[in-house]
Amino acid sequence: METFSPEPVIPRETRPEATRKNASSTMAHFELRCRECGKAWGNQPRSICDDCFSPLEVSYDYDAVRAEFTREKIAQRPPNMWRYSELLPLPQDFQPSLPVGFTPLLSAPALAKALGTHKLLIKNDAICLPTLSFKDRVVAVALSQARAFGFDTVSCSSTGNLANSVAAQAARNGFKAWIFIPADLEAAKILNTQVYGAKVVRIAGSYDQVNRLCSQIADEHRWGFVNVNLRPYYAEGSKTVGFEIAEQLGWRLPDNVVVPMAGGSLIVKIKKAFDELKALGLVDPKPVKFFGAQATGCSPISTAVKAGNGDIQPQKPSTIARSLAIGNPADGHYAIKTITKSGGWSEDVSDPEVVESIQLLAETEGIFTETAGGVTVGCTRKLVRDRRISPDETTVVCITGNGLKTTDALAGAYAAEAAIAPKLVEFERFLSNTLDVPEAVEA
Repeated sequence: METFSPEPVIPRETRPEATRKNASSTMAHFELRCRECGKAWGNQPRSICDDCFSPLEVSYDYDAVRAEFTREKIAQRPPNMWRYSELLPLPQDFQPSLPVGFTPLLSAPALAKALGTHKLLIKNDAICLPTLSFKDRVVAVALSQARAFGFDTVSCSSTGNLANSVAAQAARNGFKAWIFIPADLEAAKILNTQVYGAKVVRIAGSYDQVNRLCSQIADEHRWGFVNVNLRPYYAEGSKTVGFEIAEQLGWRLPDNVVVPMAGGSLIVKIKKAFDELKALGLVDPKPVKFFGAQATGCSPISTAVKAGNGDIQPQKPSTIARSLAIGNPADGHYAIKTITKSGGWSEDVSDPEVVESIQLLAETEGIFTETAGGVTVGCTRKLVRDRRISPDETTVVCITGNGLKTTDALAGAYAAEAAIAPKLVEFERFLSNTLDVPEAVEA
């Protein structure tokens, strides 16, 4: 199984001799474990198992949290992602500085009609606090551990939304921030990173090259890279999307979830959230099918699912959906397992379909999404059309970012109207010329 680049770089602060110095004083009910060999690593800034070079993830003692993690106690807490704190890897006595998460789960009847289905809901993280994407969730958890591990500088490699979120939350929490991005990133996302005072480093290369460089930098500088040495903690923040979907459905699970995929972590963690809720008795067990959405110009996971492969063949990205443009996704293998074992599927859409789907969502439901959302809506259309999603099943579509970040994708889509004089006669003439006048019916 090849899910990471060969010869992974293990940052100096995560090597065994640094474990004691950098260990977090965390609650005892969670620790890092290897996804493959199961070895426990305590709590420290690392993401790779030294024994088998497989990724680490957070494992919980569910018996220890069972008494506190109940529907009744959750309902009494403020409406943000921290209401699920027992199943998040947070330091002891952690006090959040922002009410991140608990975004709306909206019925979407007009979009459903346009797509040919009936029970469609939108999980709308396009309005997540503070930077209008689901990445605010993962960064909030990662920075809680960055503080506990004693980092004063946080960093990331990013396709855009993560850059925005790390920069904003670093400013809020008093960290210095260094952000590494591909040079061709959308201008709005670059600006929305710079405005928070972060140091932005543009790299003439793909995201995968940027990420590899960050792994090397992490070996030389004692920084908290949210998606390198803090990645296991960071990824757990995605579970809150799944927790919220279940709670907002009245502590029930949907039939289907459609999720955009870049690195592949979000779809995997939503499934983990559902599994944890079932294990703790908060929801009744039922099968949920997971569907992954990618852009045709960067679809390594979708390509593997369609070919029946369990491993990823890296691709060179070429798509306007830059936030999904990861050609060698770190969690690709696990995303494939999540999709195929659930009976789901993966689809991809072209750039023109992405733009059309952004417009469709806006015109039917009044939600302006970025290109990743266009990918998700476009793939949902194909999944319904091909009967992989039944019209009578409850389907949740995950919208993960705001359209104000990718307005360049719509460049030229709308012509600027000529200005008219501020006179009623001018407006009436404009109205007459604009409205479709039906042809006269012959007698």
